[in-house]
Amino acid sequence: MPDLRFEAVRPDSDDGVCSDWQYVHNLIIPTSPLSVGEIRARADRNRLTVTYHGDTLVGCSTVRPPMDDQATATVIVRVLPEHRGRGFGGRLYDEALGAAYEVGARVIETVVLAANQDGLRFAERHGYVEIDRYLLDGDTIPFVDLRLAEPAG
Repeated sequence: MPDLRFEAVRPDSDDGVCSDWQYVHNLIIPTSPLSVGEIRARADRNRLTVTYHGDTLVGCSTVRPPMDDQATATVIVRVLPEHRGRGFGGRLYDEALGAAYEVGARVIETVVLAANQDGLRFAERHGYVEIDRYLLDGDTIPFVDLRLAEPAG
């Protein structure tokens, strides 16, 4: 597979990288859209990455570092629908998972919008099991929390 380019979103990132992350996130999670300001605030505490194949936007990821005694990190990968089924998701996932372990994660979780059947199947194929479902205020589509069944050694 051709090389992918990973660009970090930083609180002071140029508008292009932030806007690309925003575009992917808001397309895949339309029930919880984020502004550029909200993304920059998240980039201050989480690792946000935009992924390109050449100059083509493919997807984005989020790694929320461990904040608890269990050393639980959250890894979220989003691939644009037109780029799914071509191995990009696996590459984004491997990169994000590696980043989570680098910051000390021992337990890995993810969250997927229940309407995103591709995302749920991807998570299940990679060993995740559902641990919770919940609705945000005003939403009608739940989010699904999943945990990697085999924690890191």
